[in-house]
Amino acid sequence: MTRFRIQPHVRLQEWVAEEHGFFAAEGLEYEFESAGFAGGSVTTSAVSASVQRAEDVPITARRGAFEDMEQGRACAVSAACHWAVNAAAAAGHGKMWGKAYSVCTSGIFVAGDSPYRRPEDLAGVKVGVGYHSGSHYSAIQALEPFLERSHIALEFVGRPFDRVRLMQRGEIEAANVWGAQYYILEQLGFRKLVDSTFIMGFMVAEDAKSEDLERYFRALRRAQREIDLEVERYKHYWLKEMPEDLASTVDVRRFGPGERIVSEPYTRAMFERTHRWMKSWQLFDAETAPRPDYESAVIA
Repeated sequence: MTRFRIQPHVRLQEWVAEEHGFFAAEGLEYEFESAGFAGGSVTTSAVSASVQRAEDVPITARRGAFEDMEQGRACAVSAACHWAVNAAAAAGHGKMWGKAYSVCTSGIFVAGDSPYRRPEDLAGVKVGVGYHSGSHYSAIQALEPFLERSHIALEFVGRPFDRVRLMQRGEIEAANVWGAQYYILEQLGFRKLVDSTFIMGFMVAEDAKSEDLERYFRALRRAQREIDLEVERYKHYWLKEMPEDLASTVDVRRFGPGERIVSEPYTRAMFERTHRWMKSWQLFDAETAPRPDYESAVIA
């Protein structure tokens, strides 16, 4: 029998579900695919830019959550920001699960002694983000109320944990980070200038069985209730997907709960509104993200 492959997302829910046997109780034959995009690291040169059209970004920097899904993930279910999942599903690289999503704590941080005190101070300042990933889109969305488009400057600097290391070394002045990386920088004395909390979506494989998906999401709902009730019991699971060099610098008992699963539909209105926003910023070209078709892209 082929096992249902789950790609964790540097969050608590899957590990809590495993501890309590929630997947097994649902009759789900599963395994974890641990080499996920969100928990990985790369060595990359930073690519600086104001907000650019996709085709104007150098080829060497064109690798983010969207491209990871475009290439194909070796799992039945995974997660990424809803912008990337929306676009990937619209382009036929899997299906977006439309019966749940999560909300992820995120923020743009600067060093504790940085001269930047307000979001407006970031005009023209390069904010480290990951290309075509949650940090990319949420940085724009968070800064929109404060800055003119031409004053929002981004720097594509690899994956989430890469941005933490770059901030530690003082190689970038600001970074947009979420989840575990948010709590690391917060604990190490970096200052949040603006909140950039955003929605994560679920990407499912075309051949994933619907009954297995329902089992998985029922188990996640039970895990979320456990986390809501007594998150302190489960904070040690932050260490499961955290690189040792960063884990040694923090006390995860001081972390927050991270992503929260929301068992509400990702509606047609949400899907189409998100696509219009991406189009307004020219974040994808027409070939990469064609006109969205909710029925074909989303399992509602």
